[in-house]
Amino acid sequence: MVNFPNLTIVPAENLVIHEKHDHQRLAPLIRGMKSSKIIRNPPIVAPLDDGTDRYMVLDGANRTMAIKKMGIPHIIVQVIDPTDQGLRLHSWNHVVWEHNPIRFMKNLAGISGLHLALNPGSILKPDIYQTSYLAVLNNCRSRKYQLETETMDLRTRVQLLNNVVDCYKERGRLDRTSTEDVNFLRQTYPSFCGLLIFPDFSLHDLLTLSGEGYLLPTGITRFTISPRALHINYPLTELLSDKPIEDKNELLRVSIQEKINRKSVRYYPEPTYIFDETTE
Repeated sequence: MVNFPNLTIVPAENLVIHEKHDHQRLAPLIRGMKSSKIIRNPPIVAPLDDGTDRYMVLDGANRTMAIKKMGIPHIIVQVIDPTDQGLRLHSWNHVVWEHNPIRFMKNLAGISGLHLALNPGSILKPDIYQTSYLAVLNNCRSRKYQLETETMDLRTRVQLLNNVVDCYKERGRLDRTSTEDVNFLRQTYPSFCGLLIFPDFSLHDLLTLSGEGYLLPTGITRFTISPRALHINYPLTELLSDKPIEDKNELLRVSIQEKINRKSVRYYPEPTYIFDETTE
């Protein structure tokens, strides 16, 4: 078996998230984990290069925050090297729907340090490092806007992106999408309000920003990771016990080897649809 996932148990306090998590999902997630008594899928993390033994969560921020909220000292994770060829970082677009279009535009226009510039022509995807605009908006009236700012300071730009997403994430409904086809989205969302296209970030900058406590808005980073460990179903009691972390990792190693011996571990190289996945 090639490229076997690097699974290990680390202190939960050593994990830092890189984007704001969904507070509304936390309570039901905790209830589900307490009911099942397992963590189904391990968060995927990458080590910070700052000598602190911390890791940035690439995928699984809500699971991580749930474990911390429950007071569980340790967490099982899949560790991936930032230079791994199986790791790719992209951006999500946001579809905003069931939101008052006038209020939506007014809230965006009211963000300090940001200017909505109407652009009837074709607009390139924003570049967080080079373009004056932070995001592109296609609204429900088929008008295209650039969300312009004068600052090129990365941390200030991250805060402005947070201000953009904060002005609609709890006032309407939000879905992540990779498409830029507004006509398709109008057909899919009868109460379509707008599509926002966000810039890509470098993984190096995400690691640096998260280490400094700067968080990106919820749902704009998209990691593709191969291979990915799923359905580990690790008992919370083992993570909650007062055993030394070295002993916990030895038990994890034995548990994984037993699964391999029972042929319970299967590798799927092809794209796969899963029909029993939870919202964990």
